Amino acid sequence: MVLDKPLGVTSTQAVGKVRWLFDANKAGHGGTLDPLATGILPIALGEATKTVSYAMDGKKTYRFTVAWGEERSTDDLEGSVTKQSPERPSYKSIEPILSDFIGEIQQVPPAFSAIKVEGERSYDLARAGAAPDLAARPVLIEELKLVEPPDPDHAIFEVTCGKGTYVRSLARDMGRKLGCFGHVSALRRIRLGPFSETDAIPLERLEEMRHKPPGGNAMDGFLRPIATVLDGIPALALDEAQTQRLRLGQSVLLRGAKAPIASDAVLVTLGQKPIGICSIEQGSLKPKRLFNL
Repeated sequence: MVLDKPLGVTSTQAVGKVRWLFDANKAGHGGTLDPLATGILPIALGEATKTVSYAMDGKKTYRFTVAWGEERSTDDLEGSVTKQSPERPSYKSIEPILSDFIGEIQQVPPAFSAIKVEGERSYDLARAGAAPDLAARPVLIEELKLVEPPDPDHAIFEVTCGKGTYVRSLARDMGRKLGCFGHVSALRRIRLGPFSETDAIPLERLEEMRHKPPGGNAMDGFLRPIATVLDGIPALALDEAQTQRLRLGQSVLLRGAKAPIASDAVLVTLGQKPIGICSIEQGSLKPKRLFNL
């Protein structure tokens, strides 16, 4: 299902609530949102948790507000002020720098992030007063645009980016480039992979449906097929005999002139039923994650 995560709730808390609402035996989410962030949070239930990594690999689009004049320890509103400036950028000064942050760029993650440093989470070290110097990493930003500057102290942007990109780092680095400092004051994920805001269900609506009188399957109406999150990978239809071989952990030789030689991930189906995710190596289908449906 696709949750519209509310403000002030961690991704873990949101997953726990949804798991309880649907009485699921297990659950996972497709990409963490900080407590101060809202928006699209795909949540996988039961066997669908085997697809979480594919949701996390999808392109993401965020709408975010940068507050100028202050850099903070967390690069968002939660942190303490570390640097200040009386300077404020104009619309004309912001537009020219955006191209510097588009494409594959080197980005230093925030000190308050989940990145591990010698077995410890960076945010744990930072909270203990020993914030590590994190190395820059390559990230992909496909699009970055200035939506509007509502007032001299703020600017609203939209960014489409790949896995591992930190919007907080982007705000920090734009502030430094402009010579005025900056931090994220509002953040909303408006797209992730195949999901947009129109797909997202507010948590309060789920809670309301939970309290409806018994009867029917109103909650099930919020669930999407497993294959929804796998739209970005190829699909391959199998017959009963091939499916049985995969379920026994055996590979399946693909025959025919159009049979693919290699693929890291392919969704295999039996009729309309998803069977699992396989790889193709030297013309043979090998099981990776099979669904127990």
